[in-house]
Amino acid sequence: MEVTGANLRTLGIGLSAAFRTGLGEYEASWDQVATEVPSTTAENDYSWLADWPGMKKWVGDRKIKELAAYGYVLKNEEFESTIAIKKVHIEDDNIGLYSTRANAMGRAAAAWPDDLVWGLLPLGVSTLCYDGQNYFDTDHPVVNPETGEAQSVSNYTAGANAGWYLLDTTKPLKPLIFQKRKAAEFTSRDDPNDSDHVFMRNEYLFGTDARGNAGFSYWQLAHMSKAELNEANFDAAYDAMTTIKNDEGRPLKIMANKLVVPPQLRKAADEVIKRSRKANGEDNTNQNIVEVHVAPWLA
Repeated sequence: MEVTGANLRTLGIGLSAAFRTGLGEYEASWDQVATEVPSTTAENDYSWLADWPGMKKWVGDRKIKELAAYGYVLKNEEFESTIAIKKVHIEDDNIGLYSTRANAMGRAAAAWPDDLVWGLLPLGVSTLCYDGQNYFDTDHPVVNPETGEAQSVSNYTAGANAGWYLLDTTKPLKPLIFQKRKAAEFTSRDDPNDSDHVFMRNEYLFGTDARGNAGFSYWQLAHMSKAELNEANFDAAYDAMTTIKNDEGRPLKIMANKLVVPPQLRKAADEVIKRSRKANGEDNTNQNIVEVHVAPWLA
């Protein structure tokens, strides 16, 4: 094939089609635990998370909460993937495998939010959230309405085992945030001559790029445990979430509906959640109380 602008554009169209096919073939799951928040600037400020929405009896003037002094900002990051096709492969019509690579690039682009969101969960023990504490922590400050002083509330159980996660994903804002600035798009450099890269490397570039980030929303919607995944520890984490109150002493009505585990805890999760009877023959009162989701990103 002669290397001309027209032929390069035709090649780019074919690779773009393969990219779009791959993009549609991948079934993402990040939206099970994260809410998409659009972004139109370099970063989004989530300081407003400090004010959990709630209604109260109106007596006198409205009670106006000020945003917390600490900020919680998610900066959009850049991501890319690029294919380099050698000029001699185009001249020799040896480009069949590149369609497969473009398809794989499309699948990778579709998996990009999954990689961000699911990969974020284990980092919650060392990543700050809106209240200035790590997302999974033992001392989130919540005001005691009787004393007016902050008291420590935990959404983390320490241990030496693989981490597992209880989440409440039924609220308008889920525990995690996928912040999308720019969706992945396929681009090509189709000028056969005007490129230093072609001159130096004798190859043409096709690729994709995207912008965005992932972060944490309300810590109250999640609990991480590194204790053994068994009935007693599951009950402790589940009950801890249901008893969390706001700064005015009102229950937040949080009910975990999803148990997220790494592959190595799949059997343990099934034992706790899916069996109808315990090992001693008693009814399993936790049967299907939550949905089990096995996340390969946590392995």
